[in-house]
Amino acid sequence: MAKLQLVQDPAADELLESNPLALLVGMMLDQQIPMEVAFAGPQKLAERIGGLDARTIADYDPDAFVALFSEKPAVHRFPGSMAKRLQTLAQAIVDDYDGDVVALWTAGDPDGPEVLRRLKALPGFGDQKARIFLALLGKQYGVTPEGWRAAAGDYGTAGTYMSVADVVDQGSLEKVRSYKKAAKAAAKSGAVGS
Repeated sequence: MAKLQLVQDPAADELLESNPLALLVGMMLDQQIPMEVAFAGPQKLAERIGGLDARTIADYDPDAFVALFSEKPAVHRFPGSMAKRLQTLAQAIVDDYDGDVVALWTAGDPDGPEVLRRLKALPGFGDQKARIFLALLGKQYGVTPEGWRAAAGDYGTAGTYMSVADVVDQGSLEKVRSYKKAAKAAAKSGAVGS
């Protein structure tokens, strides 16, 4: 497995690499903020609560957890709603996988479509986010259950620059940004023209 470089910050990337929950949390936070800020969020949280563990997050006092999210620099631009969503996600990991996020992709030796189904069942993970995370697991985390590329759809295709799954350095980050910008412009012009 190559070194993750999603944040382009060694400490934050090391946490993502060493703690699978951090990677899942970064993916959950990846909306309405720059990707690097989202994936740096787990590092901010780990520093504020002394680590990153599903049970600790699920059991944290909700108001105190929102306060942690809101501390400068904030974990997310919407600290209240994202703190609640993360606690709900952590509780699902505790309830469904006994607090072990890795069980999402290992329990019962699931194939790619089953891992995708499990991801989509998580709070805050719709179809697209689940497919991107499955592609990230396969392309950069060494999690390659049978059929993972097909289950991830276009995001699983080798040699693309469509999502966080394809970011391996500053150059690929720029390519992903360009792709997203073009896709957004195309969607906007399509919506206007219809």
